[in-house]
Amino acid sequence: MSLAVIKFSSEECGICHKMSFYDQKVSEELGLQFIDVKMQDTATYRKYRQILLTQYPDKSDMGWPTYIICDFPEGDFQIVGEVKGGYPKGEFRSRIQEVLAGAASQN
Repeated sequence: MSLAVIKFSSEECGICHKMSFYDQKVSEELGLQFIDVKMQDTATYRKYRQILLTQYPDKSDMGWPTYIICDFPEGDFQIVGEVKGGYPKGEFRSRIQEVLAGAASQN
């Protein structure tokens, strides 16, 4: 498993900015790769767009930010879960851990 947390966010999003103070650190502490995708960064967005569109075909239900946890993000990806919206650091960590626990119990 090469799990990654992919953060889809916008430069205009205040909550996204606030989360950026700890989201990458928490993800890496949990042994996950962290990929930051700003919608304004078209090259990076294009690279990971398929993952977002698999989860949100019309983008209407996505949150700001949306964190999609997936396996093999660079290739034949498998989405294992997500965390939507902004949370305090501790709760964000717990929500990522819940997704990981759910993924582990499926294998």
